[in-house]
Amino acid sequence: MASNRSKREGTVRREDGSAVSSEVHQPSKFSVTKRRDSSVADRGRAHVGATTPRFARAPQRVRIIGGRWKRTPLSVLAQAGVRPTPDRVRETLFNWIEHLTPHLDAVRGLDLFAGTGALGFELASRGARQVTLVESNRQLAEQLMQTQRKLAADQIDIVSGDALSIAARWPAASFEVIFADPPFDSQLLAPAVAAAARLVTPEGLVYVESGRPVEELQLPAALRIERNGRAGHVFFCLLRAASA
Repeated sequence: MASNRSKREGTVRREDGSAVSSEVHQPSKFSVTKRRDSSVADRGRAHVGATTPRFARAPQRVRIIGGRWKRTPLSVLAQAGVRPTPDRVRETLFNWIEHLTPHLDAVRGLDLFAGTGALGFELASRGARQVTLVESNRQLAEQLMQTQRKLAADQIDIVSGDALSIAARWPAASFEVIFADPPFDSQLLAPAVAAAARLVTPEGLVYVESGRPVEELQLPAALRIERNGRAGHVFFCLLRAASA
């Protein structure tokens, strides 16, 4: 996890702790709705997979939609398969989170596959105490650092490296809210959810997406479905961890 000192110096940290120089580049991200909602325009988050046109052009901006940084734009890397989450989908997700988490100012959040950082920055904007964004793509990690510096977001840590390797180093029950949303065709969903189940606090929340109905996912016994919905070909749900 990046230290406060490294954040002030504008440094992105690799998985091994070494520094990465900050240059100007641009990022990626994901999709949501309400429990029984049927369809949201499939402009969704940054996923590359069978449900995504292989060479789709990404929109160049996505914005933070609530909290202290409301309307702040986030850059989106123009590359195949990048689909930032539509505003109304993200708004539904955060309505869920705020309803189920009465003390958001005490929350420690984690976005394991950060992309544009739309989810992590949104959580911090709405008052979370501390948020960690993990991104394996160096260009995206550098863009996240630029946004963090622009916002003077000292409560946000950015870690550059493999999400699952990094997650394995943290102690259990380290975060109250976790976004575990890897690209659909990466085969990372099951291990990502397993990692999140270990890292989330008792009664904490884990958000996941899939190209298959949520009911078909093999979820860890410690997690239950709290909210779920569908946006086009994307199935999404908010999971709740069991109490201690």
